[in-house]
Amino acid sequence: MRLIPTPAPARRRILAALTATATLATAALTGPARAAQPPTHPAQVNAAQVNAAQASTAKAGAGQALAAEAQAAQAQAAPVPCPRPKVKPPKGRPARPTPPKDDPVLRAVGGDALATDGLIIPRGAPSPPALTATSWLVADLDTGEVLGGCGPHVYGTPASVQKLLLVATVIDKLDPKQVATITDGDLAIEPYSSAVGLLKGGKYPVSTLWLGLLLNSGNDAANTLARLGGGRGGLPATVAAMNAEAKRLGAYQTHAATPSGLDGPGQFTSAYDLALIARQCFAKPDFRKYALTERAQIPAQKKLKKGGFQIQNENKLIYNYPGALGGKTGFTKLARHSYVGGAERNGRRLVATVLGAEAAPLRGWQQGAALLDWGFSLPKDASVGKLVEPDSPDAHGTATDASAAPAPAAKDERPAATAVRAATNRGVSIGLAATMAVLLAGAPLLLLLTQRRRRRLRRRTTVPHEAELRVPR
Repeated sequence: MRLIPTPAPARRRILAALTATATLATAALTGPARAAQPPTHPAQVNAAQVNAAQASTAKAGAGQALAAEAQAAQAQAAPVPCPRPKVKPPKGRPARPTPPKDDPVLRAVGGDALATDGLIIPRGAPSPPALTATSWLVADLDTGEVLGGCGPHVYGTPASVQKLLLVATVIDKLDPKQVATITDGDLAIEPYSSAVGLLKGGKYPVSTLWLGLLLNSGNDAANTLARLGGGRGGLPATVAAMNAEAKRLGAYQTHAATPSGLDGPGQFTSAYDLALIARQCFAKPDFRKYALTERAQIPAQKKLKKGGFQIQNENKLIYNYPGALGGKTGFTKLARHSYVGGAERNGRRLVATVLGAEAAPLRGWQQGAALLDWGFSLPKDASVGKLVEPDSPDAHGTATDASAAPAPAAKDERPAATAVRAATNRGVSIGLAATMAVLLAGAPLLLLLTQRRRRRLRRRTTVPHEAELRVPR
């Protein structure tokens, strides 16, 4: 009989379904006094339990080993609440938009430990700051190691941090010295939304448009840059290219409906995806230069008889945080506050991403700064997962065409529903041993479930990684 490998999320579901059967087997093998105990609290899931599970395999047989593994898996699957301040949500806050259906494979991109709605931090790490953000992530820009997160793959609405995906997609396509003439379509933005103040018929260098986009979060600048970057296809072509770029980067939960981040149907991202996108942006010299610019001059339009004016960078991190590299702020009533910020300290560059935050008691950039402080306090080898690499050769391994895409797309731009797992915990070997024991015992339910899973998912690529614990310390 051939063993069919099963991934950690599927193994947990299988083991949970068989807990009752395992309990009976344990009782039969070891007597009533040794029957399975209630599920362990997440704070008690540690290396000692893993060792105990291994020892039980040798002492009490397959039934007891399966019960122990099931208990540990259930405890690990229970989300640990993220630290949050005790503040009331503001009145009139819109209901959170309904996200796409979760795909368990896409939730595990970067490592199985990241597939949680709760907190995931390294063993022994200090507790992260209490934030109002619904999800966040801290990662190393250079090594790609994920230092910790809260619901890293939970869908969120991006607001203007979506502009970073526009940067990643278009900045290398446009000559900074190119001069653009503003059209009616460029100025078609939501009333009272952020704008640079571009004028119809005005002429502006592309470099000025990038400054207007990143300093002043100009939605008019976003439309113009998207139009220019799309060539003959204009803005729609750029939006399609943004979605293609997201998939190339491994940001499978990101879907752009607008180039600016103004709310649109089916527009979502995740804290993990934002880190992938930000990493791509920070690798570009022009972005780093623009993001650290404190103020810029918007040129006068003499033919339109309009004078020039100055804009300032709205990202207060660059004024208040030593070693700041810049980033992007965002806000809509629907998305609430979002933020991406990077900083360097002692040769180490980190990025923090924040979604769904409120402005009190800490503003978005302050929440990002608090996360950066926490990240810099961790040792350099601390990690709970990995930022996948763009164009990864392993990007064809885990999801099938039936996997849920973040939003419907046109036939000619349907993203490949693929994902990679660059890091997993070391509990895989225990799970495989328990699975083999049940197979040898002839458990038909396990065979049925694994065969169904095999049809749904193709091969999987896993890399052993340091064990993590979803518990604040």
